[in-house]
Amino acid sequence: MGSSGATFAQDTTGATSSDAKTLDAVTVTGSRIRRVDTETANPVVTLDRAAIEATGKPTLGDLVQELPSIAGNATNPNTNNGGGTGASTVSLRGLGDKRTLILVNGVRLAYNDVNAIPASMIERVEVLSDGASAVYGSDAIGGVVNFILRDHYDGVQISSDFGTSRQSDGNRRNFSLTAGHTGSNYSIIAGLSYSDIDAVSAAARDYSKDALYLIDGASVKQGSSATPGGSINFNDGSAASDALAASSGCSRVTLNPGVTGATGRGDFHCYGGSDSYNYQPYNLLQTPQKRTNAFVLGKYQITPSVQAYVNGYFSKTRSSSVIAPIPIFANGDNFLVSADSYYNPFGVNFGTDRTTGTSYNDLNSRATVLGNRSYQYNTYNLQLNPGLRGSFGNSSWQWDADINYGRVRQISRNNGFLDYDAFNQAVGPSFLDSDGTVRCGAAGNAIAGCTPLDIFNLNSASSLATLQSMIVNPTVTSVYTVKQFEANANGDLFDLPAGTVSLATGLSYRKESTSTSADSLWTGDENGLCGVIEYCASTLAGSFNVKEAYAEALVPLLSDLPGIRSLNLTVGSRWSDYSTVGSKTNSKVSLEWRPVDDLLLRGTVSQVFRAPNTSELYAGVAGDAATANDPCNGYTGGHEAACANVPTDGSYRQADGQVSGKASGSVLAGYQLKPETGRSYDVGFVYDPHWLDGLSFSVDSWKINLKDTISTVSAQTVMNQCYSNPSSAFCALIHRNGNGTINYIAEPTVNLGKLWAAGTDFGLAYRFPETSFGKFNASLNGTYMKRYDVNPDTTDPSSVVIHNAGMYTYSYGNFPRWRGLGTLNWSMGDWSASWRMRYVGRSQIGSDDLTQGLSADSDVAGVERKVGAYVYHNIQVGYNVKPWHTRFDLGIDNVADKQPPLYYSNNVTNANTDVATYDLLGRYYWVRATVSF
Repeated sequence: MGSSGATFAQDTTGATSSDAKTLDAVTVTGSRIRRVDTETANPVVTLDRAAIEATGKPTLGDLVQELPSIAGNATNPNTNNGGGTGASTVSLRGLGDKRTLILVNGVRLAYNDVNAIPASMIERVEVLSDGASAVYGSDAIGGVVNFILRDHYDGVQISSDFGTSRQSDGNRRNFSLTAGHTGSNYSIIAGLSYSDIDAVSAAARDYSKDALYLIDGASVKQGSSATPGGSINFNDGSAASDALAASSGCSRVTLNPGVTGATGRGDFHCYGGSDSYNYQPYNLLQTPQKRTNAFVLGKYQITPSVQAYVNGYFSKTRSSSVIAPIPIFANGDNFLVSADSYYNPFGVNFGTDRTTGTSYNDLNSRATVLGNRSYQYNTYNLQLNPGLRGSFGNSSWQWDADINYGRVRQISRNNGFLDYDAFNQAVGPSFLDSDGTVRCGAAGNAIAGCTPLDIFNLNSASSLATLQSMIVNPTVTSVYTVKQFEANANGDLFDLPAGTVSLATGLSYRKESTSTSADSLWTGDENGLCGVIEYCASTLAGSFNVKEAYAEALVPLLSDLPGIRSLNLTVGSRWSDYSTVGSKTNSKVSLEWRPVDDLLLRGTVSQVFRAPNTSELYAGVAGDAATANDPCNGYTGGHEAACANVPTDGSYRQADGQVSGKASGSVLAGYQLKPETGRSYDVGFVYDPHWLDGLSFSVDSWKINLKDTISTVSAQTVMNQCYSNPSSAFCALIHRNGNGTINYIAEPTVNLGKLWAAGTDFGLAYRFPETSFGKFNASLNGTYMKRYDVNPDTTDPSSVVIHNAGMYTYSYGNFPRWRGLGTLNWSMGDWSASWRMRYVGRSQIGSDDLTQGLSADSDVAGVERKVGAYVYHNIQVGYNVKPWHTRFDLGIDNVADKQPPLYYSNNVTNANTDVATYDLLGRYYWVRATVSF
């Protein structure tokens, strides 16, 4: 792995033939200008092909997400609830995957899943950790990850590997075939690969097998109140409900085990903590995926000055996630259990009348007889990039014109859900007919085609057939396309005393469109309500186009003077005109100063921006289950706006750690989104001492200020902000039932906040002198997070700024102060070995600053939980069997078998821990064989 001061350059010349490609005609990610120097004002970390292969990682996402500059809560295949697509995204600086631009050979990626990129077609990965909107346009706020394609390959290579954990699960099987040939005026590389990764159940690890909550300072196996026996609350304030609570000796009851048939009041006991439902064993630590990739990279020299090329790849991913059987929330799902139901032993209403909006007593249950819910995804990703490139005569000027077409089609089938209308009717009024049959409706007015359901004994054998007749499996199809034309030119303008002024310029047109189709039964209305219990699809249809032009110039100011070996200025500007949000111009200024040959001082100031994407603009209402702690727990008054209808006697407790959220795009909400805008600052140095050959050391301090941040406001943010300020606009987004329990939280997409991030990156690389013991080289890259502050609502003068540096928060993810990645490589003859160390610094959940509204404890405010630092060790050894043209590699990841720290289910959605940061499976063994001929 290269440090930020020892990068590999990207060759984008292509002017005449491969013979014309020399080191004085290269570009490095972060600039369009061809330069001799590979150390520039742009801080770039490079992973070359050897480093990629030595890790043994099955996907590029696994590799990139280990970099120290990655933070926050980017998704990966360990994300079960809320994931399951098999995707890995990249979140540079923790700013989120939407603020990190992904390129393949400098071309915008259609699908932000780096796992879909075939690893065998990649020569190296260049990571620019600096704002680059002036060079690349929208999204390049946190930086750019550029996957550089292999330029040529001759021969055939077959590779296969197998991996398994210490507990013999999480098995992976990978196979790849790559072939290439180079002729006098052409070259072609093509490849196929297949990957198969098994699921791992949360029940297979001690830390994740139980739903653990931190309550009053104790670790409690609490689980969900949506239990097979039901959680039945007499809490609507009516005289009949109060009488039932008094006669039961408590306000909340559940069914006794072993009851069959219709129930009576004596079949229930007071609900206790041991009655909660442990949903964790039904979840996954690693989601299964099967991925097939194919690619072709070709170029053909048409004339001595014109070359045609095409880069294309296709991937198909089959993946899924699994969660516990469907929960039933009478109020949250807006159905009414009638007091006149034959099976209702209590004679009072439960739930919500969707017609009138009237809320009654709470009733939560779970249909375990139906088995788990599952989300199955088939994702098809195609990217084609044909183009022409060449030179203008014998001048230094070169040009490139290309088309970029990308299409992503994803089909999701969602299994184990229930038809709302059928269910609502089945728990409505019912009676025992004269023939001994229980029927829906009333005597003399029976409802045809309806079978009553005993929701008070939902998992009895008699309920199974009724529930099975209500099952629906929603299928949703989403299609995203990007069509782009781009033309670029670069070359020398004129000479100055200090050197030659160079210019890069270009223009582009891009259109992005998205559509999502689903049956109207499971498509949400304006209130997020639809015809399926616990599932609501979001409709999505819309497009935008953008016209852009840019120019970037390198101006040598001074050279070969005392104290000034060279002094260069780079200026650039990019104009972007969006059909949705108008035009925006972003510029940058960079300065490079070499006082001596060994030392480069550098600094960049850039304007950055991000235009809203199609989902943020056009998404319809979609329901989700959000992890959130109700700040009104134990409420005794004083926060009426946030705690409407909540009893003031301190008795209120949120039933569990999840609430119903209703997210939507801006267009549906009638909100005009603006681009996110801000500035990025970077200053640092690179030192390559001549007195110690092979050493390179770099330090870069960075700062990013961003305003008008686009976000789908999380349910937790809505509640916290309203609780802190009763006049906040967030208060209108909280919808409570008449008894104070949460019906749902609206989560619209808006421009609302500001963000400030700052830190320092460092890189150290050293190539040791060759010894009789072999060749050694080492590298160390690290990031210190000084600041990550978010103001969720700048429209509210009293809005609380959330301090995330050194913290984990549900809304933003994990931001330990320190992260690092070290490598030590050795080779001698046919042998080689590597040792990788990944460091995740100390973190903290919750804050004793009560204004932050953050607590690690679900019941006690201001509780801090410290999480210690983690170091992961991975080792690999390889041997070349030259007579067989074969190489064998063996590796062990997480050698010490470290288990992840407990974050508790009241703070995270998956596995009681932070699945975006820590290793979940423990020690893992892998072996690979590669044959080349």
